[in-house]
Amino acid sequence: MKLNIQTLPLIAALLFGSFTVNSESPESINDSYRLDKGMAQCHTTTQAFAALGNDPSFLDEHKKPTKRLYQGVGEMITYKVPDGKDANAFTIKSKKPTNDYLFVIHEWFGLNAYVKNESAKLAERFAEMNVIALDLYDGKVADNSEDASKYMQSVQTERALAIINAAQSFVGNDANIFTVGWCFGGGWSLQSAIEMEDQAKVYGMPEKEMARLKTLNCDVLAIFAEQDKWISPEIATEFDNAMATLDNELVLKSYDADHGFANPSNPDYNEEAASDAYKRMFDFIQARR
Repeated sequence: MKLNIQTLPLIAALLFGSFTVNSESPESINDSYRLDKGMAQCHTTTQAFAALGNDPSFLDEHKKPTKRLYQGVGEMITYKVPDGKDANAFTIKSKKPTNDYLFVIHEWFGLNAYVKNESAKLAERFAEMNVIALDLYDGKVADNSEDASKYMQSVQTERALAIINAAQSFVGNDANIFTVGWCFGGGWSLQSAIEMEDQAKVYGMPEKEMARLKTLNCDVLAIFAEQDKWISPEIATEFDNAMATLDNELVLKSYDADHGFANPSNPDYNEEAASDAYKRMFDFIQARR
């Protein structure tokens, strides 16, 4: 099997990557091994970010989003997960048959209209790619910071990895996969790349464990916000230094913007920075397709 995975992370940082999975087919990989491999390290990073939900200042930073509707193309689907509980996803299929897929992972409010709108924007830009927005909240969507905090902290590492691995199996052996995510989803975008042994990431907390980063097999585009108090410039520098010890190319860009600057429903939305970040993302993906 050849699995090409590109990651585009948006954190107050936006991370993008590209990579190629190993030659083993999903059938040849023991499911428990795939879930256990690196789970403790993944759990450490993702749970550290989720713990920010207990920080009142972090909740205050995520102001109530403006109400948005989605009335475009696409549909909600379900797919099988080995743990017995089906996963949800929003998908926009390419008009022409293709093995190129873009996995989108939502920010902390969940798979809402904003994420669907962004998925549609990506599908329009990459007309010959299938876009699938994964749902790590299992159907829960928040419209306020208090609920978003609860949902983010309730995500179990084993379940999230099972959803991601099952999505990889769902698209098939010949898929070329790119990943992108925001905030909560940015961190999980990178974890997706590591888990699938390809490339990935977007706007979120970078992996800090070197043992796990060394299993990353892709280039990464990382975009950060200099005013972010949590995914801070210091964290961006740490990630830059860690990636410098690996063979993967890291393209890092920081903006004079705040956390969530790329989200139009965020009162702190920075249109100029968001527009430039998306252009860099589009160019990064196109160069690696």
